[in-house]
Amino acid sequence: MKQAAEIVSSADALFICAGAGMGVDSGLPDFRGNEGFWKAYPALKSVNLRFAEVASPFTFAEDPVLAWGFYGHRLQLYRNTQPHQGFAILKKWAKAKSLEWRVFTSNVDGQFQKAGFDESNIYECHGSIHHLQCMDGCSNHIWDAESFKPIVNESTCRLISALPKCPQCDGLARPNVMMFGDGGWQSHRSQSQEDRLENWLSRLADQSARLAVVEVGAGTSIPSVRTFSHSLIRRYGARLVRINLREPQVPNLDHVGLEMAALSALKEIDSYINRF
Repeated sequence: MKQAAEIVSSADALFICAGAGMGVDSGLPDFRGNEGFWKAYPALKSVNLRFAEVASPFTFAEDPVLAWGFYGHRLQLYRNTQPHQGFAILKKWAKAKSLEWRVFTSNVDGQFQKAGFDESNIYECHGSIHHLQCMDGCSNHIWDAESFKPIVNESTCRLISALPKCPQCDGLARPNVMMFGDGGWQSHRSQSQEDRLENWLSRLADQSARLAVVEVGAGTSIPSVRTFSHSLIRRYGARLVRINLREPQVPNLDHVGLEMAALSALKEIDSYINRF
């Protein structure tokens, strides 16, 4: 804990990398394995439908009412969920950095924005469920999902309100998230976020900044976040604090791996930082 606190407090800039485990303390499911997914959505267990199958453009094409039952429920869940105290701790650390901060997340839930993090400093590598796009790809238009208020029959996981429509062609709308086997995802919103991030990293490199990476709840089954964290170590000499309840291993002793849940680890690190 003391080493983790030293890494965070001594850095000039802070990078927050977050996977699904970041939201568990807020009450969000992390879909770890099919059993974890089916626990959250028992109606899909009864038809033996796995996460990778329902979270796919194929299901939107074949059964959009079921696909939007799943994604509509998630959208409402994220809208109704309040970010846990760990977000506030991370925001406090970020604001203390002389060379600013950035967030890299594979989560599509928008919880960092809801917790008050500046959206221009966030890179959502898998997109955002709070935005929509045309299922048929009539254009590259991406729009806010705010006006879509899904009503879902939770016993069947099927949408019972009207399906969302593309404002340009009146065809089916889908979430602007990268699904499994997804060749139709409109990625330019996320690409713009990535471009801003790379510009910031280039400026840090010019200043020989000390960069701390706090990675929370990112596993190896979908390794987007962990791969990115390791790239920051290789490219910029960043030091890593990895918080992961099941897979806390780190590359070497310059870094810290904590086998803990997100909120408890962040609170304990913060208590050490407050002593410095």
